[in-house]
Amino acid sequence: MTSATAHAFNPPQLEAANLLNLVIVDDERVVRDVCREVAQTLGYNVMVAESAEHTYRLLESQAIDVVLLDLKLPGAGGLEALHKIKQRRPDAEVVVVTGYATVQSAVQAMKNGAYDYVTKPFTMDELKLLLERVASHLRMKTENRMLREKIKSKLGFGSIVGRAPEMEKLYRMIAKAALSNHPVLILGESGTGKEMVARSIHFSGPFRDKPFIPVDCGSLVPTLIESELFGYVKGAFTGAVQAKEGLLAMAEGGTVFLDEIGELPVDLQAKLLRAIQEKEIRQVGSTRRTIINVRILAATNRDLESAVAQGTFRRDLYFRLNVLNLRIPALRERRQDIPVLAAYFLDRMAQEFAQERTLGDDAMKALLAYDWPGNVRELENCLQRACAMNSGPVIQVADLPSAFNGGNGHSTVEAEGSAKIIPISEMERKTILNTITQLNGDKLLAARLLGIGKTTLYRKLKEYDQA
Repeated sequence: MTSATAHAFNPPQLEAANLLNLVIVDDERVVRDVCREVAQTLGYNVMVAESAEHTYRLLESQAIDVVLLDLKLPGAGGLEALHKIKQRRPDAEVVVVTGYATVQSAVQAMKNGAYDYVTKPFTMDELKLLLERVASHLRMKTENRMLREKIKSKLGFGSIVGRAPEMEKLYRMIAKAALSNHPVLILGESGTGKEMVARSIHFSGPFRDKPFIPVDCGSLVPTLIESELFGYVKGAFTGAVQAKEGLLAMAEGGTVFLDEIGELPVDLQAKLLRAIQEKEIRQVGSTRRTIINVRILAATNRDLESAVAQGTFRRDLYFRLNVLNLRIPALRERRQDIPVLAAYFLDRMAQEFAQERTLGDDAMKALLAYDWPGNVRELENCLQRACAMNSGPVIQVADLPSAFNGGNGHSTVEAEGSAKIIPISEMERKTILNTITQLNGDKLLAARLLGIGKTTLYRKLKEYDQA
């Protein structure tokens, strides 16, 4: 590496390697210092070791993700060190550095498990690109592992329930969003579970041990939103008898979830935008600015693009929040999840009401035909009311709210018009068969999740010629 290259190298701070631990193993101080400079600029947490023995001690005490290993070490050879490193940390990626005239030793190292190699002399730009590639590779490994773990669940993603194709797509987006710290805009109707999605993003990511602070922008009094978000100093206004830390500062290192962001007054939108852009806040009544390190997740059931066009929402804030965009499907768009959701809620309510309950055939048909304007929250409340009103083990249509008994609810037939009428029997058939398929043919589990008896299930399957 040359001094000219070193002086010219000044890349921007990257997020790709953030929170990854790297060990530089080299007996030459100048090499360690240069490699440390490049790695730290990329966001790595860097440690150094002068020998193989020092490296082993670090591996025992630290969660190491990447090792930059000089193959020509005093004492133990580089290939022997590589073998012992992979024994201790199989998931760690090792990049070998060789100063030999040939790359034969580096090729052998890659056969023994090294990720890649770089030959001396190398430029800082070469090292930068290599470390960026390693970071990207590790992020992809983590993402794929998270996706495999989540997809193993029969119900959904974490505490989110549902296996409809629309939900599987959402789970993949959540897993990807969890691996970054970019702002995310979560869109969905009331009751679809926007806060649950926000929590899944936070608690599935590397900041899960940091605070998660939810803020309901729609319920806060407009005159108090600023002091709640940014905090205030003593004497800032009448009643401010002592200083108070704001929610943005309380979430340091973690996540702030701004629910119903569309309800935020325009003047506060400008202050929030400034805080996100400059990563600093100023408490009410103070002239001192405080640096913050928080991730912003926002949600709304409003059409923000229309609000921007009408001038009620700032265009620049919209684009700042809309770096990643997740849309939660309405319950009527994933009706096949209704039986699974119903079984999930009834299982959870069994402890509250000290009795297990299932849904009768007619009750299930009614749930499947309903439009659910209140989405999953309405379904949960509906079943909770039914459990409270019913003293028997089976919930019937009569136990459901008035919307299911000639009230003002809307059925699928009424909502979609005669051109799209779907007979309830056909909807029931698809729901049963799809559930069995999702459960890999487990009919007993399907019957339980659907809330019907196994005898009823086998009778239905015989009618469908699927017995």
